[in-house]
Amino acid sequence: MGKGEAAALVLVAVLWGSTGPFLRTGAAGLEEVRCRGRLQQLLAEIRFLGLNYKYVVPFLLNQGGSLLFYLTLASADLSLAVPLCNSLALIVTLVTGRILGEDIGGKRSVAGMLLTVLGVTLCVAGS
Repeated sequence: MGKGEAAALVLVAVLWGSTGPFLRTGAAGLEEVRCRGRLQQLLAEIRFLGLNYKYVVPFLLNQGGSLLFYLTLASADLSLAVPLCNSLALIVTLVTGRILGEDIGGKRSVAGMLLTVLGVTLCVAGS
């Protein structure tokens, strides 16, 4: 795996991981949207989210990460790209959530992050 591919995959992980907590924050209040009928409810929820920049901006960044992932898969080793992106995205999600004041757990979360970093390091070193 080249440096460019690795950098792209790390960027994907950052885009995916950092947007999750912001999507949760942006979707706050969605449960308050009430309409009669299923279709009207669905349309009201779509309108609520679509007009909320706190939801739309992280959503678009997340989708940009998905597009970059798709483009990077053309040249990256699939058996390395998928675990690298998903595991690093998990770590970025936990760190971003913590920065935003979410409860991410205690020592077990930190231990999990360290084991994830160890696993990714072993995958990269083995390829």
